[in-house]
Amino acid sequence: MAEKKLAIIATKGSFDWAYPPFILASTAAALGYEVQIFCTFYGLQLLRKKMDLKVTSIGNPGMPMPMPMPVLVQALPGMQSMMTMMMKQKMKSKGVASLEELRELCLEAEVKLIACQMTVDLFEFSSDDFLDGIEYGGAATFFEFAGESDICLFI
Repeated sequence: MAEKKLAIIATKGSFDWAYPPFILASTAAALGYEVQIFCTFYGLQLLRKKMDLKVTSIGNPGMPMPMPMPVLVQALPGMQSMMTMMMKQKMKSKGVASLEELRELCLEAEVKLIACQMTVDLFEFSSDDFLDGIEYGGAATFFEFAGESDICLFI
């Protein structure tokens, strides 16, 4: 039987949106899937050497908050950092792995991490900004793998 394949496109670069691709990719790899994550636009933040990601509360009405917070309060300076700190503390207290740990799990499980070359060029990034060992490619690189994948997710 052929190995199952999972293709993920990661387009978001915030703390809360970084978890799904890494959790799904590491889990699928542990189940024997061949996995690729294609990071494009703001998803490139997931491949930076140092991830300094913040929670996106504005425009996310489903986010459970310790207390009700109107959008205006969420927009105040420092609130995003405070909410990120609170979320990290909550996750740690519940035993949820950090983003860095999940990303390392993906690398250890040989999940292929691909940076969208067009987006790297667009935002004038350098390969020095990103983890060693990742690959660079365009939409055709993604489609080559995704076209043969059993599951394809857009996150």
